[in-house]
This record gives sequence, C-alpha cells and structure tokens, in this order.
Amino acid sequence: MSAFEYSALDARGRQVKGLIEGDTARQARQLLRDRGLSPLDITEVAERSASSGMPFQRGGGISHTELSLFTRQLAILVRSGLPLDEALTAVSEQSESKRVQRIALGVRSGVIEGNTLAMSLNQFPNAFPPLFRATIEAGEQSGKLDYILERLAEYVEKRQAMRSKMMIAAVYPLALVTVAILVVIAMLTYVVPQVVSVFDSIDTELPPLTKGMIATSAFLREYGWLLLGLIAAAVFSFSRMMRTDAFKRRIHLSLLRMPIVGRLTRSANTGRFTRTLGILFGSGVPILDAMRIGTQVVDNLPMKEAIEEAAIKVREGATLSRSLNASKLFPPITIHLIASGETSGKLDEMLDRSAENQEREVETLVATLMGVFEPLIIVVMGGMVMLIVLAILMPIFDLNNLVK
Repeated sequence: MSAFEYSALDARGRQVKGLIEGDTARQARQLLRDRGLSPLDITEVAERSASSGMPFQRGGGISHTELSLFTRQLAILVRSGLPLDEALTAVSEQSESKRVQRIALGVRSGVIEGNTLAMSLNQFPNAFPPLFRATIEAGEQSGKLDYILERLAEYVEKRQAMRSKMMIAAVYPLALVTVAILVVIAMLTYVVPQVVSVFDSIDTELPPLTKGMIATSAFLREYGWLLLGLIAAAVFSFSRMMRTDAFKRRIHLSLLRMPIVGRLTRSANTGRFTRTLGILFGSGVPILDAMRIGTQVVDNLPMKEAIEEAAIKVREGATLSRSLNASKLFPPITIHLIASGETSGKLDEMLDRSAENQEREVETLVATLMGVFEPLIIVVMGGMVMLIVLAILMPIFDLNNLVK
C-alpha cells in the first residue's frame, strides 16, 4: 500500500488537498470518488519526493525541528512496543506539518510492502540525512531499533539545541550592528545636511572635524548607491569564489589560524564530528563508513580533508587517534580521549564524552564573545554618534566665542 497526495473537488466545487493510502493510483482515485470527491491530481509521495531534486530542508525535505520531533515521537512509540507501521501512522496523525505527514505515510507504505525501515527512509533522501539512514540500518541489523531510535532522538535534539543557542547568540549582536549602521547613515545623510546648512552663512573657518563630517555626508549622499553596489558586488564575488575548493581552503585555513575564531571553529567542527562518529560506531556502523558519513557534518574544508586522510590511514591499519593527530587540527583532549577509548574498548563512550567537552567549550566561547562584543558595539556606536554631535556643536561654540 502506498501513500498518495491528492487534490480534488468536493460536492460544492471547492478544491481540497490531502493524503490518502491505496495499492495503486487507480484505487486511490476510486476511494476519493467513494468519499464524494472528484480527483484532479494524484501523486505518489515517494515519486514526488524523488522528483523534487531539492536539497535537505527544502521542497520534499523537513526542517531540523521537524526531524527532531519526528525522531523523538517514533522512538517513544517503538520503545513502547507499538508495531512500526502503526507508530508511523501515529506520527503522521500527530504532526501538524503536511510535509511530515506526507513523508511519514510514504515511509509507512514502504514498511507495509515488506521493506526495512532504512530502505523506506532511502526513498526520502532530502528529508533524512545519511547519518540517520545508516544508523537506522545498523539498528535493524542488530535488533536494537528502539535503542538506536532513542540515541538518534537525543542526537538530533542536541544538534537542534546547539543550533538554536548559536542563532540566539548571533541575532542580538547582528541586530545591534544593523541598527547602529542605519542610525549613523541616517544622521549623516539626513540630519547633518539639515544642520550644516546653517553654517553656510558663517564667515569663519570650520573645524577639521566638521569639515570631515560634511565631506563624509556629501560622499554618502552622492555616491551612497555606488558604494552599496560595490559592497553587493564584493559579497557576490566572494560567495562565487567560495564555491572553488582552493579559495575556500585558504579562507577556512585562515579562520583556523585566528586566535579566538580558530578555536571556536575547531571546537564546533570537532564536536559535530565526534558526536556523529560516536552514535554511528556505537550503533554498529563500521568505523570507515562512520568516518565517511561523519565528514558530512564538518564545515571546515581542511578539517574535512584531514578526516578523509585519517580514514585512509585507518584502512591501512593505523589507530584512529594517531591518524587524526597527524593533521594537528583537532584539539589534544579529543585525541587523548579517543586513544583512551581505543585502549579500553569504549571508543563510542569516549567519542560522546569528547563531543560533550567540545560543545561545552563552544558554548563558553560564544557566551564570552557575546559578552565582550555587545558592549563593544554599544561603545563604538556611542562614539560615532558623539563625533557627529561634536562636529555639529564645535562651530556653534566657536561662534559663541566670537560674539563674546
């Protein structure tokens, strides 16, 4: 039985859309007619997802929040002993998202047809990342699907929580910088010309600060759009150049060499990689496959290439800790924890512990940076406004001295 997404007309001629299950599209149309609906279009969910060709989290995909909720609900239902097809039906009925409903029913159709859950998830590569599908497959092979789903739910929730913290930490400073720039531009392009026009009738030499402000104001009013166009062109050119590996590698390598940003970049990427590697290896995925999938969560190109080179050394018989340490890009504490895990036979546990350590360090660094950055923005903004005010007031003070 497959899931179909349909659009049809009801008895009043209004168009309605929804999901329906049937063995074939013809049977689904007949079921719609039995309900008093006139089918207009009917598409199998798996076909629509496969033909969308959209990247993860768009089109046929689901957001990180939806994936987190889907995983947690499925884990709870399977853990409670509910059959997999009924659990997927319950998740579909519980969700308010049409995308999640469509995908859950599509996965359920594959399960009912006799496919494994992993094979059914493979019909929706835009919705479920390789990590998710590989872990589910390992869980089914080991007979520990409920346990694996619990671990996956925890993993997705932690990733979502970390992403939310990073976004919240970045929103306020970004908004503050935007407001500061807009205020200064508004003062220079609108307020200053109104006030400075008074100085035209004053037959005296203006202070250098006032001259500089007047020149800046005139430049922004005359060439502001040109400056904005140049900035947009620079951003566009940079984004295009970042698509080439050579330029991207240089930028990412320079980020790693920066004092604080490098530490933050290294910790964030290491935390994601070790967390992914820990859940995959702990679920029974071979270490080389786990490393290959783990590279997909690493954004920094030199670190990703270091992991790929480490995988080659591991294939040749070297230990994971020594292979990763060769690049000198990963924190020493991570290398030591991995080496300890290899020695004690608790590699997955040490990988999880390393991930927790790096995630705490990222949170601490972000909190410290924001604690310094926010007052710094306020001070800089206040200083710029003060300079503009002084540039306006200084000629007035000089005029008062001349009158006396």
